[in-house]
Amino acid sequence: MISVGNISFGGTEKTPLCEHLLSFLERKGLKPAYISRGYKGKWEKMGGVLSEGRVLLGNWRDSGDEPFMVAKNNPGVGVFVGKKRFVSCLKAKALGFNIAILDDGFQHLKLSRHLDIVLYSPSKKLPLRECPSSLRRADIVLVKGDMASQLKTSLKSSLTPVSIFRYSVVPAGFKRVGFSKTISAQELQKMRSIGFCGIAHPERFLSTLLSQGIKIMFLFKFPDHYSYPPSSISKIIAKYKELKAEAIITTKKDALKIEENEALKEIPTYFLQIELSLEEGFYQRIDSFLKEKNLIEP
Repeated sequence: MISVGNISFGGTEKTPLCEHLLSFLERKGLKPAYISRGYKGKWEKMGGVLSEGRVLLGNWRDSGDEPFMVAKNNPGVGVFVGKKRFVSCLKAKALGFNIAILDDGFQHLKLSRHLDIVLYSPSKKLPLRECPSSLRRADIVLVKGDMASQLKTSLKSSLTPVSIFRYSVVPAGFKRVGFSKTISAQELQKMRSIGFCGIAHPERFLSTLLSQGIKIMFLFKFPDHYSYPPSSISKIIAKYKELKAEAIITTKKDALKIEENEALKEIPTYFLQIELSLEEGFYQRIDSFLKEKNLIEP
């Protein structure tokens, strides 16, 4: 069991890191499962299997948006949701999965884990679940972006023997919802665009778009895990027409919830793709863990 978590409320790239690890483990020849609470999904209380590594057995309303996104992007991975995550782990083991990634698991102390990874991005805007001293429980701490060098130095003395590595979020182009073709930021720079998102920190999404040279005339900010009823879609389309926009831009998580909307299919609607960049030492540390647990050859 590898847990991925944080000590702040809201998004700090936990799910993208889980996806990154799932792909890494598959390349190592392992059969990984993704374990999630399935926040705000129909199966959150009773539990459910979204994927056995072959086909999707539900939709985003059943599982919650993040597990559904993981299942769509990683078809060979098992995806299990439910409040009782120990039960999900037992289901995964019974179906032949040999390693689990627990999303948002740092505070889930009832469930034993073999490796704790924590993403740490201190900010005055992000309220903390726990004080920074709790990072001593972690095995690996990932520090984000420009502050990494300074923080790594200050954390090393207080968190020994915790491994500390730098990570960054890298924009990786845009895809039109319902299409496979990727377009560049340069192409969107030429367009008049509006945006919308239902994530914990919409300012990060806007900041990423601006860093890519994309000017957003208006941004709808919906609550995290928003379900996009028809009334909200109508507001987005009305603003698109009012401002004579040429494109609508959203996040990958939000895109999966509007991809079947017929009205938006007629409008160029794109979602931002991101990738994580991590230090080589991080992969070496994961390799050492896998060898120690006899999951891969020494």
